[in-house]
Amino acid sequence: MNLKKVLAMGTAALLCAATMAGCASNSTGNTDAEKTYKIGVLQYADHPSLDNCREGFKQGLDEEGIAYDITEQSAKADDATNTQIAQQFISQGMDLVCGIATPSAQACYNAAFESKVPVIFNAVSDPIAANLALSATEAMEGITGVSDMLPVEEQLKLIREMLPEAKKIGILYTTSEANSVSTIESYKEKVGEYGFELVDMGITNAAEIPQAVDLLVSQVDCISNMTDNTVVANLPVLLEKANAANIPVFGSEEEQVGNGCIASAGIDYIDLGKKAGIMAARVLKGEDIKTIPYETLTESKITINTDAAASIGVTIPQSISDRAEVKNTPSES
Repeated sequence: MNLKKVLAMGTAALLCAATMAGCASNSTGNTDAEKTYKIGVLQYADHPSLDNCREGFKQGLDEEGIAYDITEQSAKADDATNTQIAQQFISQGMDLVCGIATPSAQACYNAAFESKVPVIFNAVSDPIAANLALSATEAMEGITGVSDMLPVEEQLKLIREMLPEAKKIGILYTTSEANSVSTIESYKEKVGEYGFELVDMGITNAAEIPQAVDLLVSQVDCISNMTDNTVVANLPVLLEKANAANIPVFGSEEEQVGNGCIASAGIDYIDLGKKAGIMAARVLKGEDIKTIPYETLTESKITINTDAAASIGVTIPQSISDRAEVKNTPSES
């Protein structure tokens, strides 16, 4: 074989290798020399708030340039399924898991602790009460995340401005959800400052909601809905009965308003999820999770549903309309 032929074959081989390397690049521009991380996302229940958290989480990872292979699962608000999925994630060798809502965050942490798989929580109202953080400035071993502590005072201000004559606020919550129990305590501390009395009613499962709502609407002037997973997943039941009694229902975020609550002073759950995704990226890039305390989304915004308010005879003051985003319920075709 002559020298020219050898050089030609070598050049062809180099061109082929370069072409194959280009084909191995993924959609984010990372080459196959960079790691694609296996991530498990466990969502406790299916409702728009948590759906937005999940989508925001992926947006945060994308912004940070993380290449990932993600597995998304919902526990459908079933505790046994919740635990099973969390354990499966660990047995499948995930590099990181994300638990959306308090029960899923707790299940992920319990499953991941011994194997030291890092956990990012999202939509956990009170991480300290849920035993997912030592303090506001100290993370626990192997876990950190983002809190959706509700802006209770802003919500009470909104209700008082919209319903100046109201005296009693009703809240329905699940007694086994730590996030709800914690938020109820915040309401109890603040309602008196705005001239309200709180009527809280606990349930243990979704089957109890219809009867509990019937009792609640007979005792209150309005209802303030939280991010309780069981109640939010059954929001249509609550709204149907409250609307029939002309009792206004205030949501805790914009998706609940879009689904029929008259207004909310709440946080943006896409932003909440994005913060968690960025935090996950920091951990995957090598930052020690123990040095990353959890964050709380503090920005709130007012959202109103003018159609829902009008349907039960509530007039939204101009002072609220001027600073609110309108999110009416889509009409059925």
